[in-house]
Parts: sequence; structure tokens; C-alpha cells
Amino acid sequence: MKIMKGFFSVLLSIGLFSFSAGLGDKAPQKVKEAFQKKFPTVSSVEWEKESETEWEAEFKIDKIKYSANFSENGTWIETEHEVRKKDIPKNVYNSLMIEFPGYEIEGVEISETKDGSFYEFEIERKKITMEVVIGKDAKIIKKTKVDERD
Repeated sequence: MKIMKGFFSVLLSIGLFSFSAGLGDKAPQKVKEAFQKKFPTVSSVEWEKESETEWEAEFKIDKIKYSANFSENGTWIETEHEVRKKDIPKNVYNSLMIEFPGYEIEGVEISETKDGSFYEFEIERKKITMEVVIGKDAKIIKKTKVDERD
């Protein structure tokens, strides 16, 4: 019985992946128009259905990977892009290191929303992985433990 459940789980996963992969170019026209208005110079875009009500565009600007999310009606929600460690502002970096001494930065992105821009860090120390959001004013907005391995 366990084998059958496992087999059906795999089939369901493959089916869902195939379904979502097939949606890539099927973003609603309103979403595509909103994207083109916000990013008029971008010509190559990959679309993915992020959730029931949200679409994500993946693209590059000046060789940097970006993603932008839009609601079904074309409302822009968020844009994210990777940031090199050397490009993190000193005040933001110092705030992170003071609050989380001994942690290593595994990745950092800038997230832009209607409420402003924020740095999103994934940091790790020993067996603990954290996600930390810091504003451009260097104030910690959110910190979440993501993983703790044995």
C-alpha cells in the first residue's frame, strides 16, 4: 500500500509540474502589459504561475537575474534581484553582523515593493539557517529561523 501511495504521489507531482511548466507563456494579457510598462527595455521573459492569484516573471537586466510578481489583474507586487556581498551598504551589513555575530551570508537580494526596498539575507551559522529582512535604514524588519539541522 505504501508503494502505491508513493507511486501516485510521484505521478501527481509530475502532473502538477507538467501543468505549471505548460503555463509559462500563458500569463494573462493584463499581466504582460503591466510587466512591459514597468520594464519597457526587457525583451526576454519567462513566466511562471506563482500561486492561484500571482504570476512571476524571470528576466535579466545588465546580466543580473530579476524576478517580478504581478497579480492576475496586472497589479505589480514585488521585484527582487540578487546583490553581491561587496555591494551591501555598510550600515546594513553592520546591522546584520551586530545582530547575528558568527553567521555567514549565503545569499542576499533586494526586494522592492510598494512599501519600499528591503535587503533579504539568508545567513547560516553551524547548523542554523536564518532569513533576515533589513531596511535601507539598517533596521531589522523580520528574522525567521528557516532550518536547524542535527
